[in-house]
Amino acid sequence: MSSFAITGGCRLSGCLVPQGAKNEALQVICACLLTRDKVTLQNVPLIRDVLKLIELLQAIGVEVEHPEEHTFTFQAKNINADYLHTEDFRKKSGSLRGSVMTAGPLLARIGYTVVPQPGGDKIGRRRLDTHFTGFENLGATVSYLPAEHAFQVQGNRLRGRYMLLDEASVTGTANIIMAAVLAQGVTTIFNAACEPYVLQLCRMLSRMGAKIIGMGSNLLQIEGVGELHGTEHRLLPDMIEVGSFIGMAAMTRSEITIRNVEPLHLGNIPQVFRKLGVQMEIRGEDLYIPAQDHYRIESSRDGSILTVSDAPWPGFTPDLISIALVTATQAKGSVLIHQKMFESRLFFVDNLISMGAKIILCDPHRATVIGLDREFPLHSISMVSPDIRAGVSLLIAAMSAEGTSVIHNIEQIDRGYEQIDVRLNRLGARIERID
Repeated sequence: MSSFAITGGCRLSGCLVPQGAKNEALQVICACLLTRDKVTLQNVPLIRDVLKLIELLQAIGVEVEHPEEHTFTFQAKNINADYLHTEDFRKKSGSLRGSVMTAGPLLARIGYTVVPQPGGDKIGRRRLDTHFTGFENLGATVSYLPAEHAFQVQGNRLRGRYMLLDEASVTGTANIIMAAVLAQGVTTIFNAACEPYVLQLCRMLSRMGAKIIGMGSNLLQIEGVGELHGTEHRLLPDMIEVGSFIGMAAMTRSEITIRNVEPLHLGNIPQVFRKLGVQMEIRGEDLYIPAQDHYRIESSRDGSILTVSDAPWPGFTPDLISIALVTATQAKGSVLIHQKMFESRLFFVDNLISMGAKIILCDPHRATVIGLDREFPLHSISMVSPDIRAGVSLLIAAMSAEGTSVIHNIEQIDRGYEQIDVRLNRLGARIERID
């Protein structure tokens, strides 16, 4: 287990370039299974979850090349279906939440797949019902294999049909899309997730020969085709990392420019942080955040306490709820943070309370933050990162605290942020990696 030792109180200055979008990468890498041709992906983040998924695809039989630092080529000419029943597959796939994204492409390509119980963040129950119901709507059968602790999905003749998703699941929508592009007939998906990641996946599949109407909306119509061909695709900048840097700049009183953020794909992320009092300015494709000694949380129009809650796109992404919460601890004013989707994601606030933050954990989904306006700075402690986003939130808190803090289990942070210590140290942070 590796750790970070963070010396707080350092003001940062300079420019950051966000990595490629992690959540998009997991989808488009798996989409390479849909064709025998070569697919080239650019701006791929070199993070643990992505590299583990690439290793999994190689084990399935995909030929992978790495010609440049953030560029990979994939060619799935031969898929080893027998490997799906091996202990190695269960181990590799079960340790990675993103492995579930192989299900739709494999079902479409070879008519069969196995889905082990997925791993990933420990942030509460994350059901797969939307994925499996979508596959069943296309004519597949889903059964549980108790001996393998896995689900088996079979469907040699997938056929398109209308379906209304019970939740706008991003990964569920993506999996169903990838299964439907090679199905016979027309598939209509209502209440589809419309996050930029799904839009990017649809654009990539369209260049590969898929026929998709309604891209970027919650109503998709997919006409199945006989085969897909190769393409080149560039990933968006990671909007979660952009939001993390916004919160970090505010907490550390730093002047930072985030380059090439593609503002149109940030949704209401800037708007939510502005409500927390963080100033920023969009300059072309860049986002400029000035140094602020103080920032004030807005009240609602009726004078009541501000509420920040997560919601499906274009609502505020749940991946930034932890960042918004920690940012509020040093603002002036109070805010209710409502994490609706995951019942364990707010438990990391115990660490912030130990650092001196004033937070009332109302229940597993809600926390009230009483901003200290820097009157009582956070102090250093030793803590453990429970998941990717909470880990970075604790890192931001430690960077603003007095003294030296230690964060253990930083492998969780490495799953979603590429060389975060190296990149921030270039701007003036003092983060030491201890292996």
